[in-house]
Amino acid sequence: MRITRTAGSRIRSVLKHFGLSLLGLLMLYPLLWMLVSSFRPTEDIFSSPGLSLEGFTLENYTLGWDALSHPFGRYLLNSAVVVLGAIVGNLISCSLAAYAFARLTFRGSKWMFGLMLLTIMLPLQVIIVPQYIMFNSVGWVNTVLPLIIPKLFATDAFFIFLMVQFIRGLPRELDEAARIDGCGHFRTFTQILLPLMTPALATTAIFTFIWTWNDFFSQVIYLTSPESYTVQPALRAFLDSQGQSSWGPLFAMSIVSIIPVFLAFIFGQKYLVRGIATTGMK
Repeated sequence: MRITRTAGSRIRSVLKHFGLSLLGLLMLYPLLWMLVSSFRPTEDIFSSPGLSLEGFTLENYTLGWDALSHPFGRYLLNSAVVVLGAIVGNLISCSLAAYAFARLTFRGSKWMFGLMLLTIMLPLQVIIVPQYIMFNSVGWVNTVLPLIIPKLFATDAFFIFLMVQFIRGLPRELDEAARIDGCGHFRTFTQILLPLMTPALATTAIFTFIWTWNDFFSQVIYLTSPESYTVQPALRAFLDSQGQSSWGPLFAMSIVSIIPVFLAFIFGQKYLVRGIATTGMK
């Protein structure tokens, strides 16, 4: 009986992993097809839905790199600037706000924390118009400032909540010991708690990188001139007003734009798992 149960559990495990592998392959198929199509001649891209590669060419990458008014490296650099500014802003502002909510007691803190959580459910489309009017009045439209400056004011409630949960899982005895040694709140935060928040900080940095790099809506609203384009508006520029496109160069530059996100996920996967898994601990 025990042998039969063991064999049955192994069969179920094999079937489960086989099904998950098929599901993963199904989800990855569009990406794999785009990757293969980026090495096909443009006239052969839509000739077959399969992944077979009959004619190999690198012409799509060379044409796509210089297809727009500036080399594609310019748009990669612009995206890197926006992403770096967003990461630094979120790490500084969200960690400070999280420490205040998790460790300080002040009037209205619970109400403020609740209102902060409500902003998670607020769609960007609701606030984009007043934000645009405000940024346009100060002359920030067509610059990266509307995409970076708000991050310095802890506008991403998800990351604040993530760090609050992480800090609440750290023993308060650390704060009390630091206070006995004469540390104020700032030194307690920077010298005691901040080094212990590495998983949460890494998770915030990785998510900020992925979300900002892939953001199309905000960037196409605020960045109106080709020299200020980031990757996403630049990819949109491959399409003309009639919806026609040079599909080969478009697919090639799409693959190039995916590489940084892929690398960030691969090298930061352990921090993502550790940071998310520990935010609910008490």
